[in-house]
Amino acid sequence: MEKQTPLFTPVLIVGCVIILVSFAVRASFGVFQIPIAEEFGWARAEFSLAIAIQNLAWGFGQPLFGAVAEKLGDRRAIILGAVIYAAGLVASSFAVTPEAHQLYEILVGFGIAGTGFGVILAVVGRASSDANRSMSLAIATAAGSGGQVFGAPIAEWMLSMMPWQSVFLIFAGVVLSLILLLPLMRAPQTANKQQLEESMGAILGKAMRDPTFTLIFLGFFSCGYQLAFVTAHFPAFVTEMCSPLTSGSLLHDLGITTTSRLGAVAISLIGLANIAGTLTAGWLGNRYSKKYLLAGIYLGRTFIAAAFIMVPMTPATVLLFSVSMGALWLATVPLTSGLIAHIYGLRYMGTLYGIVFFSHQLGSFMGVWLGGRMYDLTGSYTMVWWIGVGVGLFSALVHLPVREKPLASTPA
Repeated sequence: MEKQTPLFTPVLIVGCVIILVSFAVRASFGVFQIPIAEEFGWARAEFSLAIAIQNLAWGFGQPLFGAVAEKLGDRRAIILGAVIYAAGLVASSFAVTPEAHQLYEILVGFGIAGTGFGVILAVVGRASSDANRSMSLAIATAAGSGGQVFGAPIAEWMLSMMPWQSVFLIFAGVVLSLILLLPLMRAPQTANKQQLEESMGAILGKAMRDPTFTLIFLGFFSCGYQLAFVTAHFPAFVTEMCSPLTSGSLLHDLGITTTSRLGAVAISLIGLANIAGTLTAGWLGNRYSKKYLLAGIYLGRTFIAAAFIMVPMTPATVLLFSVSMGALWLATVPLTSGLIAHIYGLRYMGTLYGIVFFSHQLGSFMGVWLGGRMYDLTGSYTMVWWIGVGVGLFSALVHLPVREKPLASTPA
């Protein structure tokens, strides 16, 4: 009888730590929006474009780092990603023009690609047994939410004691320290004989000709749009639009005394709620159709976003939105990556997921950039929210025709 691989392996644990740190730094960028814009007198769109470029570079870098990991090794790809990530943060700390920030965020985006989902989920997937794979992917994804829980509040706390430039330098040092964990990260190449004999080009060619791959690619766009828009603009949105926190209220008594702090707490709360949501998605993904679960998640996001912008904004509605949207936040990631592994195999999962993730990052670019642009033009984020509602509904519908069968079993 084949020995069952335990759920919590060294690969999973180290992968979780890397994703947690990488996403803690990434999720904190919205907190820097107002301090940087006020210091240099920039329009909101300037720093928004820098974050949008970061997300686009992340999307371009994800399939590249997936290919590097599959050709040269996972650990080399992660080391390269950590070094580039740290270099981008250091360079950004010295930037004094919008163009410099936008240029250096390309490095940060590529660094996130090398230390984020594409590389880590592929190695975690290979190190997991078939029975544990969906849950392992969910746990690694939930670690990204853990980073979001801590990233924004830590950045807000550090900004109260030091300039934003110093915070960037400290974050760079923390990212570099991840390299020390890599000796523990070894995963087997889990592939059958046919997959080992097929070249990357052959697998990519099959995927590109498969309508299901196109549908998954298109469906991931709204996930990036919604997540990046909220991460980058929600703290500023809450700071400016939410009713003031009154003395003697429960939130005030808990130390949330300003709408600025409420915005940082909201991002953290989204991440906290998503830990439970993502783990639930992983558990359900082992038992039910992944495509229908994905359609349900996107539909749920659509209703939540529409309801939030149709009611008056108060601290209570901000917190309610954070919990409800957070429960669905990254729940799409283990299901999407698991669906790709199920249909196309594990051999080139990192590269294939990286290509699909590029759609996610195109959405991220549009959500972040359009948020800043529309705010500067209209003084409001309302139109950007409604676009997010529309693309969320599109993603719910586009997953329904997906053929959830291994490609090898599909007749030519």
